[in-house]
Amino acid sequence: MIAIVDYGMGNLFSIYNATMHVGGSPQVIQEPAALREADGIIVPGVGAFGKCMEHLARFREGLFQALEQGTPLLGICIGLQVLFEESEESPGASGLGWIKGRVVRLPEGVMIPQMGWNGLFIRRQVDILDGIELGDMFYFVHSYHCVPEDESLVAATTEHGADVTAVVARDNLCATQFHPEKSGEKGLRILENFVRSTRC
Repeated sequence: MIAIVDYGMGNLFSIYNATMHVGGSPQVIQEPAALREADGIIVPGVGAFGKCMEHLARFREGLFQALEQGTPLLGICIGLQVLFEESEESPGASGLGWIKGRVVRLPEGVMIPQMGWNGLFIRRQVDILDGIELGDMFYFVHSYHCVPEDESLVAATTEHGADVTAVVARDNLCATQFHPEKSGEKGLRILENFVRSTRC
């Protein structure tokens, strides 16, 4: 079972359908205890960083335990940003802190939010990017981007007035700034790769 965490801030319907389409067995969960039964976990998210962390707080311990036990975890959009320590969007709000670094506003002079299709620059080959090539297009909607202290965690970037972190990967943790569930065939390939990782 792949648990899609329903903490009131995600586009669950599209993610559920896309995960089902690529052969996964998704289940939308609203109780942290259900994480213990999951073979994989998806943390989606839309909205402001601080508000997401408020709603996600009750899942925090269960998510951390699952991560420590090796359960594959995929963060999407804000689900990537909350992995970091803090965000300029919500001063004073603490993220999960699993990745050292911060989330900053996109630079002046570009369209904010970044909304639409952008190509990826592949920095390193990781399992979640199997079958994805340089320039493949994905759908982004965001006003802030992640700046990790350890750049080696960045698997892919896109360009929007700066090198924008598009994919991070470390062990059983991976996350995308773009929305794979809205990114057509290539987005489905990302989800298929994740589903495959839950069966290893």
